[in-house]
Amino acid sequence: MSGMIRIAVDAMSGDHGSAVAVDAAIESLRRHEDIVLRLVGDSASLETQIADRRKRATASGAFDRLEVVHAGEVVDMCESPARALRQKKDSSMRVAVNLVQSGEADACVSAGNTGALMATARFVLKTLSGIDRPAIISPIPSRDGHTLMLDLGASAESTPEQLFQFAVMGAVLARAVHGIEQPRVGLLNIGAEEIKGNQQIKDAGRLLAASGLNYIGFVEGDDIYIGDVDVVVCDGFVGNVALKTSEGLGKLIAQYLREEFARNWLTKASAVLAMPVLRAFRNRVDPRQYNGATLVGLQGTVVKSHGDADATAFASAIGVARLEVAQSVPRRIREQLAHNLGE
Repeated sequence: MSGMIRIAVDAMSGDHGSAVAVDAAIESLRRHEDIVLRLVGDSASLETQIADRRKRATASGAFDRLEVVHAGEVVDMCESPARALRQKKDSSMRVAVNLVQSGEADACVSAGNTGALMATARFVLKTLSGIDRPAIISPIPSRDGHTLMLDLGASAESTPEQLFQFAVMGAVLARAVHGIEQPRVGLLNIGAEEIKGNQQIKDAGRLLAASGLNYIGFVEGDDIYIGDVDVVVCDGFVGNVALKTSEGLGKLIAQYLREEFARNWLTKASAVLAMPVLRAFRNRVDPRQYNGATLVGLQGTVVKSHGDADATAFASAIGVARLEVAQSVPRRIREQLAHNLGE
C-alpha cells in the first residue's frame, strides 16, 4: 500500500472504549481511500468487533485497510501522566505513539487522558528543534467559520519565547491545513491597548511584532468568536479556562432553549416551526465537526480526540491527522521557525 497515509488509532482509551474507535475507523476508511488504519488495543476484542461489523457491512472493501496491533494495557482517564509513562509501557496509547516513532505509522490519534498522551508523545517523539514544549491547538467555532487557538492546556505557564513559538506553529497549521495564506495572529490579552497586560504578554507582543508573521496585536476574549483573527495565542492555563467556559456556555444555551420551547403548548408549537432554524444552528456549531486537537511541536503528528466523542466525532479527529500528514505539518513548522529565527 505504497503512498498510503498510515494512522495508528488508540482504540481502548476514552470514555466509551473500543466500540466507538472501531466504528470511527470504519467510517474514516469509507470517507478516505488514501488511509490505512492500525487499531491498537486488545487484539481478541478488536478482531471480534471488526468481524461483526464486516458481516453487517454492505461493502467490505474498506476493511482491507484495517489492521490490528495488540496492546495489553489501557491508560485510565484519571491516571497520572507520570504513572502512565513509567508503568504502562504496553498501553494502547504508548504502543500507538511508538508506531509513529518507529515509522510504522505517520500519525497517532487517541481519545485518552490528555496529560498522559502529552507526556507520552513528548517522551517518545521529542520536540522539534527550536520548540521548547508542545502546545494543544484546536479550531473554535466563530463568526467566519472557526478560529484556531493555542495553547489549550499542554502547559499552565509559558515564557514570551514559548508564546512566540506557539504563534509560529499556529500560523503554519492555519496555512497548511486550513488554506489561509496570511493567517492573522493575535495575542490574547485583557485589552487591545499596548499598555494592557502583564510583562509576559507585553514581551511576547514585542517578539511577534518583530517577526515575519501577520501579527495584528492584542485581542480580547470576544475576538475569539467575532474578531478579525485567525490564530489566537495564549498560555495553556488561560486557553483551557477559555475553552471550558465556551463549552459550558454552549451547554447552558442548549438547556435554556429546550426549557423555553417545552414551557407550554404555544412554545411547543413554535418549536416545530423553528425546527429548521434550530437544526441549521445545531449543525453550524456541532462540536463533532471540530473534534481533533493537535499536539503541535512534536517530531510526529499526534491528534487528541475528545474523550466523550462518538464515532462521528472520532472520525473527524482521524481526518485531522490524515490532513496534517498530507500537508507535512511538522516539517513546515520546523522550516518556518528556522526562517523566523534566521537559522
